Amino acid sequence: MSQSLELKRWLSPEELEQEYGFSKSTQAKMRMRTTGSSFPYSKIGGKYIRYDRKLIDKWLENHQVQGEAS
Repeated sequence: MSQSLELKRWLSPEELEQEYGFSKSTQAKMRMRTTGSSFPYSKIGGKYIRYDRKLIDKWLENHQVQGEAS
């Protein structure tokens, strides 16, 4: 991973896939969800999708699943 990507706040779908491992098709499905589990994103000019790294990190933290105790 390049250092510039690590420091970049706004990520394109390609950069999100590279850094977080969410395929572009998964991203599209997550954007279409109407529940509280949809991905936070911005759409610029009705065409360009960008993800705020800070909001993605927060989204991941809020969707953690705790393992069951045995």
